[in-house]
Amino acid sequence: MSNILLTGSSRGIGAAIAEALTSAGHQVVGHGTASGVPADFADPKAPDQLWDTALERLDGRIDVLINNAGVFEANPLDSADDAWLSGWERTMQVNLTASAILCRRAVLHWRESGHGGRIVNVASRAAYRGDSPAHWHYAASKAGMVAMTKTIARGYAGEGILAFAICPGFTMTGMAEDYLASRGGDKLLADIPLGRVASPEEVAETARWLAIDAPASMTGAVIDVNGASYVR
Repeated sequence: MSNILLTGSSRGIGAAIAEALTSAGHQVVGHGTASGVPADFADPKAPDQLWDTALERLDGRIDVLINNAGVFEANPLDSADDAWLSGWERTMQVNLTASAILCRRAVLHWRESGHGGRIVNVASRAAYRGDSPAHWHYAASKAGMVAMTKTIARGYAGEGILAFAICPGFTMTGMAEDYLASRGGDKLLADIPLGRVASPEEVAETARWLAIDAPASMTGAVIDVNGASYVR
């Protein structure tokens, strides 16, 4: 059984991933406000503190890192300059930089131990197809996460360090329900050939499989879970 650090585990996709992994017998240290270890990723020191706490709770060995935590906050183009830049930097810090810090700690941990490990980064369909005009920062942060994943995969595969990314489209969490309603619901669903948004459990099963069962030769792969609303 694997020791796993999972960020953003308190609700939605993260809670579903935690359930999928713990029900399979794996030991998971989660992060979030409702459960797990509290850590505010807007604070640059928080990811390192989370890693150290998780490592202690898992008896000095982490086998899998799953970066799922993120924010999706509107940042209108016509905001005041300072407000727009602040919104950009906050999203980059929470979505990308915090994940990068944890990936770095994971790679250093596995290189030192010599036992290898797996990273699963939960990105977004927006990494490839973009997002709304108020979400440049969100799309850019997720594209950065995909590029980071591929770079890690290429750089460390020979040492048994594997990296994968997942790009969900809309997922039926509370946040997605509000977003669907704000965009007209049926009109947005018409853009999804499957006719519905993904469930958290579908994304969670993808994360579980990549974290535990995916063959090593898949390292660097990006898996889409978006009902064919964007195909590459």
